[in-house]
Amino acid sequence: MPPGDTNPDVSALAPAPGLEEWHLDLHADGATRDEAVARLHGLLLRAARFEVFRRRGSIPQLSAAELDELAQDAADDAAVSVLRRLPDFRGESSFRTWAYKFALLEASVKVRRRAWRDREVTLEPEQWESLAHAGPGPDDDAENAALLAAVRDGIRTALTPRQRQVLVASVLEGVPIDVLAERLDSNRNALYKLLHDARRRLRSHVAAAGFPEANE
Repeated sequence: MPPGDTNPDVSALAPAPGLEEWHLDLHADGATRDEAVARLHGLLLRAARFEVFRRRGSIPQLSAAELDELAQDAADDAAVSVLRRLPDFRGESSFRTWAYKFALLEASVKVRRRAWRDREVTLEPEQWESLAHAGPGPDDDAENAALLAAVRDGIRTALTPRQRQVLVASVLEGVPIDVLAERLDSNRNALYKLLHDARRRLRSHVAAAGFPEANE
């Protein structure tokens, strides 16, 4: 797909003839491996372009050339990941399908990061109060109001500052986890673990306040 093509079709991901016959050459040496790596990169680039252009609505300010550059970067990083993880490939799916996942993931992450690059993310602890105090409307009953109050209190008292920071940014502000990891100089796995612990603490706090079903 040329850089100016802004209407990719899933058929762009169709494999080239004999595609499944060459991936073993990635384990070879010399020119044979170099050729296989080049073919791998081409495969990943098609997948990355497809995903980037599919998500282009979230980054309308980018030109087709800039979108293609984003796809190129995604394909580069995906190729590194595939080559590093080659021993993990067990043949449970086609190699093409397995490799595509790396390109699609890298492309989606890069699009999200680019979309959020110029957006402010509330990370300061003192700013979470304005988000947490969006109170119930007039039609909400007393029980819902009490539950919301317990959740607010739990956010304030049961969580560590870091847990509160990440929970508010990811859950209340909707910041993608990979964007948040970049802003906090962390990684996705660490933040997923932190969010899991924060939710567990919050559920326990709410259950102790008289809402046991919140801890189920």
